[in-house]
Amino acid sequence: MKSRIAIVALLAALVVPAASFADGPTGQDRANAARACSALRTSMGADLFRQTYGTAASNRRNAFGRCVSQWARTEQQNRLSARSACQAEQNDPNFAASHDGKSFAEFYGNGPKGANAFARCVSSKVKAARAEAQTNTVNAARQCKAERKTMGVAEFRAKYGKNATDRNAFGKCVSALAKAPSN
Repeated sequence: MKSRIAIVALLAALVVPAASFADGPTGQDRANAARACSALRTSMGADLFRQTYGTAASNRRNAFGRCVSQWARTEQQNRLSARSACQAEQNDPNFAASHDGKSFAEFYGNGPKGANAFARCVSSKVKAARAEAQTNTVNAARQCKAERKTMGVAEFRAKYGKNATDRNAFGKCVSALAKAPSN
């Protein structure tokens, strides 16, 4: 009986990650994305936020929804890569040597038995990735704003614009700079 339970649990553990790779962002991903977009709008300012995420056709009024859509995909990617990284750490036989002699459960877990260590590991990695992405986006928006000011609007649109009227130039600039590797 115990072996059947163990086999069922093992199969369930294999099916759940496979299903999460196939699906899109979860409700939690969208909720985290909405919080990230609220923080971005606060740190960037409403005008810069609208220029970064809104479309010209909607007079930039759809910026928050577009931000949430974009960040929900980012949250999903962060969650999946954090899960993979935590699985690798959990299975690493040298984990204790590189973490002050603490086991995975002791390092990430809560309480004397290290309860919930895996979830806490994933959460910490997702939060770190989100903070880095937010910082990169805010810095990129500020750089693009300064570049547009020095170049002039027409040159800036010609350089970064990708549609017929080049009115998406600011968002394309921010996206390119935010995704660029940090030096």
